[in-house]
Amino acid sequence: MDGATAPAKVRTEVRDRVGIITLNDPATLNAAGLDLVADLSDAFVGFVADPGVRAIVITGEGRGFCSGANLSGRADGSAPAASDPNGPNEALMKVYNPFVSMARRSPKPLVAAVNGVAAGIGVSLALVCDLCVAGESAYFLQAFRRIGLVPDGGATYLLPRLIGKARAMELMLLGEKLPARTALEWGMINRCVPDADLMSTAMELAKALADGPASLGFTRNLIWAGLDAAWLEQVEDEAYAQGHAGRTEDAREGVMAFAEKRPARFTGR
Repeated sequence: MDGATAPAKVRTEVRDRVGIITLNDPATLNAAGLDLVADLSDAFVGFVADPGVRAIVITGEGRGFCSGANLSGRADGSAPAASDPNGPNEALMKVYNPFVSMARRSPKPLVAAVNGVAAGIGVSLALVCDLCVAGESAYFLQAFRRIGLVPDGGATYLLPRLIGKARAMELMLLGEKLPARTALEWGMINRCVPDADLMSTAMELAKALADGPASLGFTRNLIWAGLDAAWLEQVEDEAYAQGHAGRTEDAREGVMAFAEKRPARFTGR
């Protein structure tokens, strides 16, 4: 219908102070087109700004988490031309990279619940989260070699750091499926559970994060920064983060609860 608004490609809800973002284009196995990533970014920014949300879960509707991105929007999968023939892929620079970079800098902990396929940039969307839970039928796939392109969305950064150079080379150069169970054995994800238990397990972890102190946001950012930082830079960053954490209401509550020998009641402030 002319003038009709296209349905959003993500669905959101808040449950127990956990913001749930569901990629919602099941007909494409939640392929991360430009429209879906724009909706994902809006949902993410909204949850980050919402003081009632203290942890975020990202998952996919239907049979897949995210089947990857067609950066050109063309059915043949060919790469879009840059305005500069020697320049970068513009969709990555303007849309995809800003989102994964924003997720990496999140002030709130992130949990991925991977159902079915996570391919291409779908792998990056899962691994840029702090905790990753996958169903037993899930798998991870870096199939760029099949279309003459290169891994993107931070995959060449994330995978070698998670599973080592040799295994990262194997996944990216051979383009073979990695079952969730093997991903767990390799240290790439945190949990592999029966498919029926995927969301309940992800929510259990996210609820534990949402019930925690504000310092969890500082902690996850210190860990991300530590992937690149030199020793002296990292211990200095820890000192500054500890200063910020020590001035929160949660820190005062934590110390008081310890002295009174009772569980702390954190508010995220």
